[in-house]
Amino acid sequence: MPTVDVYNTNRDVVGQLELSERIFAVPVKPHVMHEVVLYQLAKRRAGTVKTKGRSDVAGGGKKPWRQKGTGRARAGTSRSPIWRGGGTIHGPHPRAYDMKVPKQVRRLALKMALSQKVLDNDMTVLDQFQLERIKTKDFASILTRFQFRKTLVVVAQQDDTVEKSARNIPNVKVLRSEGLNVYDLLNYTSVILTRETIGKIEEALGS
Repeated sequence: MPTVDVYNTNRDVVGQLELSERIFAVPVKPHVMHEVVLYQLAKRRAGTVKTKGRSDVAGGGKKPWRQKGTGRARAGTSRSPIWRGGGTIHGPHPRAYDMKVPKQVRRLALKMALSQKVLDNDMTVLDQFQLERIKTKDFASILTRFQFRKTLVVVAQQDDTVEKSARNIPNVKVLRSEGLNVYDLLNYTSVILTRETIGKIEEALGS
């Protein structure tokens, strides 16, 4: 069973915490996490972009000039793609980018991503993460103390003070435990969790 140190915001060790082997010590299979990341990115694509082809552009019903005898190239419509105001050739059309990945696979990939962070020593557990006021400088000082750079902070519940203090800091994201996902875990180098957050993750993924 993996055991990690628990820190306070001053970077003092205040205890230790045993993590669930079923969640934080799962064999990592990169191809599973890759599939789930593709699934997440595909869900973000709207697929609503649309261009008009020659049949969609209004007008152009009349032949611009007669077929022969003018010396010009033959033309059947003024909405030809080679004309100004004409349609678009092979332009994008609305489509769905949805992928189907079983829920069990998504849960397994999340466990693998958490396990990878433990293996790489990129996961830090704090006793609690609280700020007395909305202040970017106070939030940044904690990251500086731990020498964090690209950081994902996972809180157990909504905390406007923490979330608003972090929103102007580049390469930092505050996420609630119910929104924890594989893409963000892999995208950010360091992950900060609290005791309460660990409990909620183990409760959600333990079944």
